[in-house]
Amino acid sequence: MPDPNSKDTCAARRRGRRYRLAGISVLLLGLISAGVVYWLGSRAPDYSDDPDMVGFNRSEERQMGILFGKQGRMMEDLTHSLKQPGTQALLIVAAAGVIAAGCFYSARILEAEAAPAAATSPPQS
Repeated sequence: MPDPNSKDTCAARRRGRRYRLAGISVLLLGLISAGVVYWLGSRAPDYSDDPDMVGFNRSEERQMGILFGKQGRMMEDLTHSLKQPGTQALLIVAAAGVIAAGCFYSARILEAEAAPAAATSPPQS
């Protein structure tokens, strides 16, 4: 009868547990940091609706349109949207989710590889 508590199986389970803890830590850290970024960014004053700022960037936008066309305007819009705290928080959460998913997937692979090894290993005396 194979011993499910062999040294290799226990080490693989321990590494899987560490990967899961790392995934949970990355996910929590990502959520907390996204919340802080959003909170600090939303408290900053927003001058985009100020009537005094209506034509402030008009010449810059025109020059960008002349030099780079629609691509330049699209890049400018992307740059402006990346400066918004909601977009930054969303990107932080997405990156943390992808990294955490990688950690959980690696933990599952480690434990799946350890299970057949435990089933086929000879009993130790």
